[in-house]
Amino acid sequence: MNLKDYIADIPDFPSKGILFRDVTPLLADGKAYKEAISLLDDFVKSVNADLIVGPESRGFIFGCPVAADLNIGFAPVRKPGKLPRETICEKYELEYGTNELYMHVDAVKKGQKVVIIDDLLATGGTVEATCKMIEKLGGEVVGCAFLIELEALKGRDTLKDYNVYSILKY
Repeated sequence: MNLKDYIADIPDFPSKGILFRDVTPLLADGKAYKEAISLLDDFVKSVNADLIVGPESRGFIFGCPVAADLNIGFAPVRKPGKLPRETICEKYELEYGTNELYMHVDAVKKGQKVVIIDDLLATGGTVEATCKMIEKLGGEVVGCAFLIELEALKGRDTLKDYNVYSILKY
């Protein structure tokens, strides 16, 4: 199955000059979605992970089914003000300004092998910040997995110290 057939290219979204890769057609097709999850399952099994961490919000869509398939836990990474208990925070740079991500302080146990799953690898800033939080909590990032990698944005360079897996490359 060619999963690229299920990714819609939306020109000039969210602004002129951007080609947006829309994953919702893949999500709408049960066989394509199942195939993507199966490929992510295989990667997570290959690195013997104990936990999936997924950034808000599409990391939830791809990470939760993998965690359920493999009978391992899932921990969300959220934007400010979304988690109800004590959190850890990591700030990271954007092109213009900064952003923050949060995890519960008990989301990752010391020594846990963690795979971060998200829909898209662009510059890698979100996942790099997520890696830092996992490591501060004592976890070991054994992989970063994505449905799509935008190679021109060089996110793999940002994540050069990690095992990066992507299903589709553009």
